Formats: sequence, C-alpha cells, structure tokens
Amino acid sequence: MLPLRHWTREDMSFLSAAGRPIVLATLDVPFAEDAAAFAVDCAVEAGQPLIVVNAAQIALTPAALVGYGYVEREDLQRELRKPAELAHSLAVRVEWLRVCSPHPTDALLEIVAEREPALLVFGPDRSALRPRRYRRAAKAVRERATCLVWLAD
Repeated sequence: MLPLRHWTREDMSFLSAAGRPIVLATLDVPFAEDAAAFAVDCAVEAGQPLIVVNAAQIALTPAALVGYGYVEREDLQRELRKPAELAHSLAVRVEWLRVCSPHPTDALLEIVAEREPALLVFGPDRSALRPRRYRRAAKAVRERATCLVWLAD
C-alpha cells in the first residue's frame, strides 16, 4: 500500500464509506499548510465532517480547575480558524475543539478514541514546536491512535 501522503483521490474513496469524521489536530501552534490542505481535501472528497482540534498544555493550578488556565492568543486563533473556514466554505460540516490539559497529547488521543475518525491529520507547524516535543507527540500518536494517521513532515 502507498504511504498516505502519496494517495490519489481514488485511493481515498474508502473514507466516505466509513461514515467517520476527519480530525485535524495541533498542539497550540498554527497548522502546517500541507496538513491543513490535506485534511480539508480529505473531508471534502469523503463528504465527512472535519473536526479541528487544538490541544493546549496548561499547568494544573487552581485557576485552571475553574476554567481560567488558558490564555487565548488572537493571532493563533486566527490561524487555527483558516482550515475550518475553508472547509465550511466548501460545504463541509466543521467542529472546532480546544482541549486544555497538563497532557495535551493524551487528551488528543482520548478525543480520537471517542470520535473514532477515519483519519487523524496530526499537523502542527514543526517550526513552532521544539523538536523533542514534536517527536514525542508524533510517536504517541503513531503508537496509540485507533485510526489512520497522517503526520506533517
């Protein structure tokens, strides 16, 4: 079988039969352009919803326990909205989630297990993350995701 990055539209036809969403995920950084484009394209071609997930790391403090642990950065939110807006403009149903956790990769994988997507596009912009953090998260996603996985490289 071809690596997911080299599939054609015909190769992806099985995704529509599954009736399961496409998940585009990041770790509180903008999306890699190729990851966002691939996820939106898959959702459009498969006729399935797109779930855009931002998994953010927060410290476990009393403020976080009552919902004040995450400080929203407007520039980041603008970047994260772009794939969702593109998918919506192409008649794809979009759900946008922000998950705040001391362990964001684990939280992301819990969402994947709950939603049972056909495909997880793990696409944080690698230039915005420390290399070790990306490698650890990508390894966890590869090993523990319960669906097909596409990694931004």
